[in-house]
Amino acid sequence: MKKIISLLFIVLLSIACEGPAGPPGPPGLPGDDGAIFLASAFEIEVDFTAQNGYSIVEPYGFDVFPSDVTLVYIQWDVTNGQPIWRLLPQIVEFQEGQLQYNFDFTQDDVSIFLDGTIDFGLLGSEWTQNQVFRVVVLPADNVDAVDISSLKEVAKAGNIQTFERK
Repeated sequence: MKKIISLLFIVLLSIACEGPAGPPGPPGLPGDDGAIFLASAFEIEVDFTAQNGYSIVEPYGFDVFPSDVTLVYIQWDVTNGQPIWRLLPQIVEFQEGQLQYNFDFTQDDVSIFLDGTIDFGLLGSEWTQNQVFRVVVLPADNVDAVDISSLKEVAKAGNIQTFERK
């Protein structure tokens, strides 16, 4: 009998705890529910020379928050008219040493530079001239939600339609 009364009490208690739904909460931030988030992006063509120290510093030209993450992609090749993009850093081995395309960033700008053990003066123009990069700034909360090694996936997730050429 005690078991039946206890069971009846639990059932009544669980029914009594239900009530009408409360008012809806405020909308979340874009991307919190798997929706598309907005990213900022641009494209830049660079000549790495001894005069510029084999590096460039480019201001973003838009607001970047302290928690944002910058990604840089290099146009590595073109196949059947389609550019092939690779996430930096990228390393190339030569007999004379190693070349690395790399970058760093602040809240104000991005720096793209050559690094490595090779004498950059030995490099042919195909490695230093007319190098095309795409810079993407993402909200840090969304970095884990997308395959950042794929510029196509990052552009899709970040709703990037075009890369403004600087």
